[in-house]
Amino acid sequence: MTASETRRYDVVIVGGGHNALVAAAYLARAGRSVVVLERADAVGGAAVSERPWAGVDARLSRYSYLVSLLPQRIIDDLGLRIDLRRRRYSSYTPDPADPSRGILIDTQDAEATAASFTRTFGDAREAERYAAFGERLAPLARAVFPTMTEPLPTEDEVRERLGDDELWSALTSRPLGDLLRSSFESDLVRGIALTDGLIGTFASSDDSSLDQNRCFLYHVIGGETGDWDVPVGGMGAVTAELERVAREAGADIVTGIDVVSVSPDGEVHGVTDRPEVFYGSLVLSGVGEAVLARLLTAGGTPTSVDEPEGAQVKVNMLLSRLPRLRDRSVSPEAAFAGTFHVNETMTQLDSAFVAATGGMLPDPLPLEIYCHSLTDPSILGEELRASGAQTLTLFGLHVPHRLIDGDDPVAAGARLLAAAQQSLDAVLDEPLRDCILRAPDGRLCIEARTTADLEESLNMVGGNIFHGGLSWPWLPAPAATPAARWGVATAHSRVLLCGSSAQRGGAVSGIGGQNAAMAALEILAG
Repeated sequence: MTASETRRYDVVIVGGGHNALVAAAYLARAGRSVVVLERADAVGGAAVSERPWAGVDARLSRYSYLVSLLPQRIIDDLGLRIDLRRRRYSSYTPDPADPSRGILIDTQDAEATAASFTRTFGDAREAERYAAFGERLAPLARAVFPTMTEPLPTEDEVRERLGDDELWSALTSRPLGDLLRSSFESDLVRGIALTDGLIGTFASSDDSSLDQNRCFLYHVIGGETGDWDVPVGGMGAVTAELERVAREAGADIVTGIDVVSVSPDGEVHGVTDRPEVFYGSLVLSGVGEAVLARLLTAGGTPTSVDEPEGAQVKVNMLLSRLPRLRDRSVSPEAAFAGTFHVNETMTQLDSAFVAATGGMLPDPLPLEIYCHSLTDPSILGEELRASGAQTLTLFGLHVPHRLIDGDDPVAAGARLLAAAQQSLDAVLDEPLRDCILRAPDGRLCIEARTTADLEESLNMVGGNIFHGGLSWPWLPAPAATPAARWGVATAHSRVLLCGSSAQRGGAVSGIGGQNAAMAALEILAG
């Protein structure tokens, strides 16, 4: 292709995930020319809704499934018409030693919550400690979350905003396990809190890397409350709105194009049915840093980064009805409406980490489960809703990619699915399989999405849902450049990060896209 055929823009965005769409919308609304290049036939990346089973009118959030970190500022700035619903029940956790009892945390009824602690432990003192822990963390969310859409503050600035040096030190200097052991007496309750440090992260409670601490921080600051919300219409409804506002603002969106190289001077080569060349004054990378490194290398700039590794399995299901619990004091509708913790005491979580580190699949597999359709029935067709059908989303922890890397994908998925069902069945009063609907072709409506699946379908290297390790959302000292101030810098001044690899990336937040757009506008303004 000749130079005259090169398509020129102020900004070329590689990858069409939700962060890329946020960046495109901000840039286009500011009058900048921008194009988004997505290899799939539709945008959205991991934030999509799909119908996994032929002939079944159920539209599931197939990969990402809840929203915690999407700031109201981005919603308002872009005019997003989305409905995010708060779940009444935060979580239900049956006691693995006796699944006939468990803790139901009801955000609207403190007395009912305390009563469930009393049924489990014999008194309400652990409930009081749990409530006190939440109150202690509340200032952290209020101190950190408002900074997420501003230039990165310094560590000292955030510490001063928090005003609790003891908590600051516990979260940023010592393993999370120390804080949890000093806050709770129960292994079960310690595990409930620890899971917020492990979703998508492979670490133990006492890991010296503090990866679990950083993950915990992001899980408890969203919206200044730490609540995780259900997107009405599924995750695809969020993506559809982002695509709408980006297109209406004037952004070009090209799907079905495989980007094959990026150069630091802004030249991006892609392939559809023919080679195409795009040139941007800036390039924003919505793909992971490992993928960007490969593209830069292909563009003539040898680049290498550590290959990330994911550590989870996601299982999507459609049930004819919710399964019965061994705990008769809690209805399945309450237990599955929030996060249902299975085999997730702190001891079990740490033992699972040790097993996986040694190359073994944890037994039992720690699980987190919830039912999207209880909060948002609209994802099911009318007949399914009338029949009492419900979706179920299961997230298995401590399944590092190394455990299945190189295995037959179908066999690996079946092995993880069997482990997940076995773990869940241990706390149910009937086998889960008895509740799973069948599609018209006779197949059970259940699927496992492994790290290998994420690598293949979403180009997430190692199936890491954060594109790599999470970073603290602050700087040790003030930064000198717009890209560094916004946490989106790479080694190349004209290439910025705009996805989950950005310093404040990870989860469905749009923060990486907003941060990259703000940095880009500063740079383009000269």
